[in-house]
Amino acid sequence: MSLLASKSPWYATGKSLGLLYLFLLTGLFLDSYHFVKITAHAQWFANAAMFIVTGIVFFNVTKRNREQMITAILIAIIGEYLFSIVLGMYTYRLENVPHYVPPGHALVYISVLYFSKASSITKHKISLEKIFTIFIFIYASVFLIFKNDVFGFVMTVATLFILRNKPRERLFYLTMYITVAVLEIIGTNYLCWKWPSTAWGVFDFLPSYNPPSGISFFYFGLDLGSLWLYKQRHKLAWLRMKNIRKIRSKSVN
Repeated sequence: MSLLASKSPWYATGKSLGLLYLFLLTGLFLDSYHFVKITAHAQWFANAAMFIVTGIVFFNVTKRNREQMITAILIAIIGEYLFSIVLGMYTYRLENVPHYVPPGHALVYISVLYFSKASSITKHKISLEKIFTIFIFIYASVFLIFKNDVFGFVMTVATLFILRNKPRERLFYLTMYITVAVLEIIGTNYLCWKWPSTAWGVFDFLPSYNPPSGISFFYFGLDLGSLWLYKQRHKLAWLRMKNIRKIRSKSVN
């Protein structure tokens, strides 16, 4: 059964986000402090698992989505070295950028994309957006009150503010926020990476937690960058799609 055409929101969720979260839980375990006790080459096991799973997903999505995955990987490589190595925004266990991280970004991107585009999910789009927004605000507020996560709360508010005028992309980014929150909680609890006690370890007026709640704010760059590069490579197709949307919008009105 096709994920996008599935009539069951439970099936669509399980085949996209469900499988992703399960893989994050098991895949990151291979780079965790638990697995380090078994082998000194733990990160290579995590790399191998990520490349295998990403390869399977890559050859089972559309040509357009493959291109977006490749773009996401390239942007992630640049972003990871900039934010982690150059700016010291966070630090990986071996103080490097693990090879599994860039394809991991692409895997998260495509999983969230398929979830948010599934027909059984879009039928409940408005309700899901309200539920996700309430959950996100409560989540960030709990981190602010109990963990003094000012940095995460500020990024969360900024994310929700931007999404006010993004109805077409809102469900995607709200889902991305929750997915990144799951990813960060797993990764930091496994000690795969860690965040400093203040934003970038520099701005003392922005206390942070490990992990900060609203870190998905920086995924805007990855997502928007992937979309922008796709538009540049396929300008005619993108213009045609925009015109079709306008025609549909007018017919509905």
